[in-house]
Amino acid sequence: MEKVRIAVVGIGNIGTLHLGNIEKEPKVELTAVCDIVPEKAHAAAERYGVKPYVASDALLADKVCDAVIVATPHYAHTTIGIAAMQSGHHVLVEKPISVHKADCERLIAAHADKDLVFAAMFNQRTDPRYQKIRELVRSGELGKLLRVNWIITNWFRTQAYYDSGGWRATWQGEGGGVLLNQCPHNLDLLQWIVGMPEQIRGFCDIGKRHTIEVEDEVTAYMVYSEGCTGLFVTSTGEAPGTNRLEIAGDQGKLVMEGDRISYTRNEVPATAFLQTSKASFARPPIWNVEIPVEGQGGQHAEILENFADAILTGTPLVAPAEEGIHSVELANTMLYSSLIGKPITLPLDGAAYEAELERLIAESNFQKETVETVDTDMAASFSS
Repeated sequence: MEKVRIAVVGIGNIGTLHLGNIEKEPKVELTAVCDIVPEKAHAAAERYGVKPYVASDALLADKVCDAVIVATPHYAHTTIGIAAMQSGHHVLVEKPISVHKADCERLIAAHADKDLVFAAMFNQRTDPRYQKIRELVRSGELGKLLRVNWIITNWFRTQAYYDSGGWRATWQGEGGGVLLNQCPHNLDLLQWIVGMPEQIRGFCDIGKRHTIEVEDEVTAYMVYSEGCTGLFVTSTGEAPGTNRLEIAGDQGKLVMEGDRISYTRNEVPATAFLQTSKASFARPPIWNVEIPVEGQGGQHAEILENFADAILTGTPLVAPAEEGIHSVELANTMLYSSLIGKPITLPLDGAAYEAELERLIAESNFQKETVETVDTDMAASFSS
C-alpha cells in the first residue's frame, strides 16, 4: 500500500477540517464522504471529486476505503467505529471516543484484529507545551506531586451555538455538555500528564448560563495517590475566561498560562525542608526559569499523518484510541458524582452510569428550538 484510502463520516465543522487536512497529506487519498444529511454529503463529494454516501453501512460494505475518520455526533462514534473495525477498516475516531465508559469498553472490545490501526483524535498531544510538561512530571523532576489545578474557563459559547443543532447539549443527542464536548482534550491531557485520580467529587451546574439540559459549569475535586489533590474547573459561560494549568510537587511548581511555561524550582525539596526547619519560618530557596516552547505542534494534521504512518509502516500512535476511555471516565465520574451528591472512588461502575444516563434521557422533557447558523470552526477556540 502506497497511500491510505480514507473516508470521512460526518461532514460538520470538524469533518470539514479533516477534509482539508486530507487534501494536504500526501500519504492519504480521500475516496468517499458520508453524512446523513444528503446535501452535506453531495456538496463535499462534488468539492473533492469522490463518492457520496448517506449511510455509513453502505460505505463500509462497498470497500471504497481502507480507513475511516468518524466525525459524527458523539453516540455514533461507538456504533460506526465498531461497524468499521468489524468490516476490516482502520479507524480514527474523534473525541470523545464514546459518550460513556460502557460504550468505550464495547468500542475497545471491537478492536480484536490488532492489524487494524485504531486511533483517537487527541490532537493536543502534539502541542510541545503539554509534551514538555508531561516530560518534566513523568521524569520525576517535580518530585512527589502535591497538587494539580486546571482552570479552563475560556470555552465561551453563546446560546446561538447551542441552538445551532438539535443534538447539541441534550442527554439524548450529546450525552453531556462542557465535559463531553469542549473538555475531552483537557481531560485526556490531565490523565496523560499526571495519571488517573483515585476519587472524584464533582459539582456540575445544569444549564446555569444557558438554556440547555446538560452541564455548562463544573468544579471537580480529585484525590490522587500519596496525598496529591487536584481541582478541575471549567465553564462555557465565562468570558474572557482563563486557561491555567498548575502542577506543584515537593521539588517545585510548573505553571502553564498562554504560551508560557514557568518553573519555580526548590533547591531543597519542600517535604525535606519541613522536617529540618521547625525553628524557622524560612522557605526553601528557589530559582525561577521560563521554559521556552514554540508553536502548538501539528495538531489535527499531525495526528492524521501519524495515523497514516501507523497503517503504512507500523509507526507507534501518538494517541491510541484505547486510551480515550480515561478522559470519558473522568467526565462521567465528575457528572455522576454531582448527580448523586457524593464522591466516587475509581474505577467508575460503567453500567451504573449508563443506567443513570438512560434515566436522564427517558425523563427528559426539554424542548429545544434550533436555528440556522453559519458553520464556524470551533477548534480555534482551544486557546492557549
